[in-house]
Amino acid sequence: MKDQFGREIKYLRISVTDRCNLRCRYCIGATGIRDGSSCPDSSCLPIEQMAEIAGAAAPLGVTKVRITGGEPLMRRGVTDLVRMLADIPEITDLAMTTNGILLPEMAAELKAAGLMRVNISLDTLDPEKYRSMTRLGRLEDTLAGIQAAAKAGLAPLKINTVLIGGFNDDEIPALIDLTREEPIELRFIELMPIGAPVFQPSAYIPCSIVTERDDRLIPCGESGTARLYRVPGYAGRVGLISPLSKHFCGTCDRIRLTADGRIKPCLHSAEEIDISNLHGEALTEALCAAIYGKPAAHGILDAEHHSASVRGMDRIGG
Repeated sequence: MKDQFGREIKYLRISVTDRCNLRCRYCIGATGIRDGSSCPDSSCLPIEQMAEIAGAAAPLGVTKVRITGGEPLMRRGVTDLVRMLADIPEITDLAMTTNGILLPEMAAELKAAGLMRVNISLDTLDPEKYRSMTRLGRLEDTLAGIQAAAKAGLAPLKINTVLIGGFNDDEIPALIDLTREEPIELRFIELMPIGAPVFQPSAYIPCSIVTERDDRLIPCGESGTARLYRVPGYAGRVGLISPLSKHFCGTCDRIRLTADGRIKPCLHSAEEIDISNLHGEALTEALCAAIYGKPAAHGILDAEHHSASVRGMDRIGG
């Protein structure tokens, strides 16, 4: 189905929980303490209903589904949800975004259930900086998750790195070297001003700094929202995703389902459509209205202009 601006909407991101086993500063905010609005599993949509919504979206043209959180692997029954989604014939791309910590024990069962690939969040290769940014995490746990995903055949494997001035911009070449031996895609993503302000203006740096800091990179095309580069002779690729400096609203093909049953047609809009109590024809009609009414673009995003979203990323899904 196309929206009112002619964009074909074929991508549904499902947040299965807003709980997480980390407290990343760009996601949860300055203190790392929630405001009490977090949605426990008992208050989130049942996984059967999430699958029902995906099943209603599929005949409308949705072929790609990504499971997100919070940390999606903390949701009870997430493997069952993967299995339900994999059984929907129209869905040909089933992925997950995770911090990777629980993958060593879950990667094989997720692959067997029908999960095709994962994106794993990794913002630094320095153990102390990782601990500081996540407040709770250990770098070795996420690295073990990357290894487990590769072993299980969850491919192509992508690593998401939020680019933060003064934090990890000095690690750009070292991060790119992760693509030397393995056919992974390392994706640098500009820091988005969403949720409670945490960072100084100098933290919001454009992805163009990546090619400035590492002149080994040569362009090799585009994939979705990412402009792709590679280092000659390396097995993997590098993607640059620029929601601030070079937004891609004109080709955005996604809608989002929150864990408590709201459709967000645009990540950075305050608009949310409650479908938590809808089924059958009423559900289909609400999805059609949400798709058709998707806005043309979000507002200005930079250090001084924050997202209009009423939720932080931990309550939307990465």
